[in-house]
Amino acid sequence: MSQQEQSQLNERERNNKLRILSVAFGAGIAVVGVLIILYAWQLPPFTSQIQTTENAYVRGQVTFISPQVNGYVTAVKVLDYQPVKKGDVMMTIDDRIYRQRVHQAQAQLAMKKAMLANNVQQRRSAEAVISRNKAILANAKAQATKSQLDLKRVENLVSDGSLSVRERDAARASYSQTMADVQQATATLEVSRQDLQSVIVNNDALRADVASAEAALELAQIDLDNTVIHAPRDGQLGQIAVRQGAYVTAGARLTSLVPQQLWIIANMKETQMAHITPGLPVTFTVDALNDQRFDGKVEYISPAAGSEFSAISPDNATGNFVKIAQRIPVRISITSPNTADLRPGMSVEVSIDTAAASETGEEK
Repeated sequence: MSQQEQSQLNERERNNKLRILSVAFGAGIAVVGVLIILYAWQLPPFTSQIQTTENAYVRGQVTFISPQVNGYVTAVKVLDYQPVKKGDVMMTIDDRIYRQRVHQAQAQLAMKKAMLANNVQQRRSAEAVISRNKAILANAKAQATKSQLDLKRVENLVSDGSLSVRERDAARASYSQTMADVQQATATLEVSRQDLQSVIVNNDALRADVASAEAALELAQIDLDNTVIHAPRDGQLGQIAVRQGAYVTAGARLTSLVPQQLWIIANMKETQMAHITPGLPVTFTVDALNDQRFDGKVEYISPAAGSEFSAISPDNATGNFVKIAQRIPVRISITSPNTADLRPGMSVEVSIDTAAASETGEEK
């Protein structure tokens, strides 16, 4: 074999080796890419019993403190970030107008009660008038009976000539007058009974007026009490957003109150949710506390993906759809005893041990 043929053969071997290396390198890159995707999606062979996420935060019952009445702030008795106890006075609002409204409502109530008492007295008077008119009617009936008997005797005497016709006519007139008195007394008694009924009906209206005045007084007292703003529960205040002398309206945000009750919201990928159930043990570390470790357990799982609760509903009916793993919020209760250093909004890294579920199933 000549030297030229030998060099050509060596050149072909080097080219073959380069092609093999290129193919191997490309295949290696493809395998690495596939492995990265499998790892990112936690698919076999990278599936793990521990499901982790960095998309998790400390949550708390942050309460925004607002007034229920309008007015000028007369005192601010708390400081930024100050701990408070339930019932502590935090702020006061000028109460002069609301105090006068209470006095006005009290005066209205007193007037309505006086009118009701006067109505009771009117009823007693009406009942007394009825008793008097009953007596008058009874007397008129007695006089009518006497006049009727007198007329009968006079007519008997006139028939035998003992009395004159004139005396008979006078007796008849007297009888007619007594009967008219009976009718008049009957009518007067009926009028007094109707007057009593009117007093009774008016009594119901006056009682309703008293109840309305009592309700108005209660509302005025509530507004007066609301000029003093108390802490609704134990906790720690946020930043105070108002100062003495400022005018505030009902619903304006004055400050925030953060109680001690805290929990974790972990937004897990939907591909991690297959074995996550309430009651599973959880560990999490807090970035702000030098990755200090805390314990907890799965308490609740969201009934829908986080995207379903967004203000703008996602619309995937497009031609350029790209599948993205949705996030399922999971609420985690904190079982560690010392949580004084935790603050709502802190970032945490959560690890959920799904192996505990299979262990629990084996025990059952």
